[in-house]
This record gives sequence, C-alpha cells and structure tokens, in this order.
Amino acid sequence: MKQIKAIAATVAGVLVMVSGTAVVSAITTTTTISSVVSPVITLFSSNGTVNINALPTGGGVQTIASDTVTVSTNDASGYTLQLNETSGSSALVSGGNSIPATAGTFGTPIPEAVNTWGYRVDSLGTFGAGPTNSASNAAISGSIKFAAVPATASPQTLKTTATTASSDTTAVWYGVAVNTTQASGTYTNGVTYTATAN
Repeated sequence: MKQIKAIAATVAGVLVMVSGTAVVSAITTTTTISSVVSPVITLFSSNGTVNINALPTGGGVQTIASDTVTVSTNDASGYTLQLNETSGSSALVSGGNSIPATAGTFGTPIPEAVNTWGYRVDSLGTFGAGPTNSASNAAISGSIKFAAVPATASPQTLKTTATTASSDTTAVWYGVAVNTTQASGTYTNGVTYTATAN
C-alpha cells in the first residue's frame, strides 16, 4: 500500500512540473509608433510694390530696385521658388500706353534696351554674378543683363533647395530703361512668386 502511494505521489509531482513549465513560458509582440509631421512652408516678399521710377532724358535712363523673397519650410527635401507675371501681359501698362518687356530671356538675358523693363537674379543662369546695385535715373548699363518676366503658364524656377530652410532669402532685381519718347504715367504689372515644398 505504501509503495502504491509513493508511485502516485511521484506521478503527481511530474504533472505539477509539466504544468509549471507551461505557466512560465512567454511570448512577445511589438507596436510601431508613427507620427506624420506634415511639411509647411511660408513665403513673403519685402516689398508690396517695387518702385522703379524714372525721370527720362533724350539718351535714356535706367532705374533698378530689388525685392527680397523669404522662404521658410520644415520640408526635409527643401523647396522650389518660381516667378511668373500675374496679369497675362508682360508689359508695364499705364492706360493705353505700355513699356514692353525686354527681349532677353532666362536662357539669354541681355542689357536693357531703351523703353523696356525686366528682372534679374544675380548668379542665376547666365545673368552674371553681379552684384547688382540699386540705381536711380542712371545711364543705361551695357553689362547688367535682364530677362522678361515669364508668362503665367510658364513660371521660371529661381531656386531649388534640398533641405529645410529658415528665412532663406533671394534677391530679385527689376529694372526699367526709358527715354523721353516714353509717355508719362504710372506703369504697373504684377509678378507672382510661388514657393513649393519638395
């Protein structure tokens, strides 16, 4: 009888051990924490109006002034800055009179001819390094090159960056060259800057 009890106790012990092994085994799982930080971008120009006023002479004068475009973005791939005209016309207009855009292009900018206007960005494309300086009623430069502001449907890329930006600036220069054959008046047109996160 004692021997049977001992065998029963041994079997019970084995069962407890097997049962205990099942209780202490473990499994694991993982969870991914994801936070999408969306790209944001800000853009402003230093001037609501760039004044390139001129007091013409028979031989012609040139006035040059700048606009500073400032962009900030948290986009890790940077941003692209573009420029185009706003009104659907490349000319500066005053009533029925106009000052046409220079014949220069982004690919081939040229010195301004009399009674034309245009833009330039130092060291961009083939504009030349500059530095461009403000001028008021100065002699028309034969070395400072300008291009026509591109059409609304064909904006020109002024800058492309590859990382985040904080108050990154681009100076865009505008010039007008006129002589006394140009009718007096206030001539205007609009330009649009577009900054796009890459």
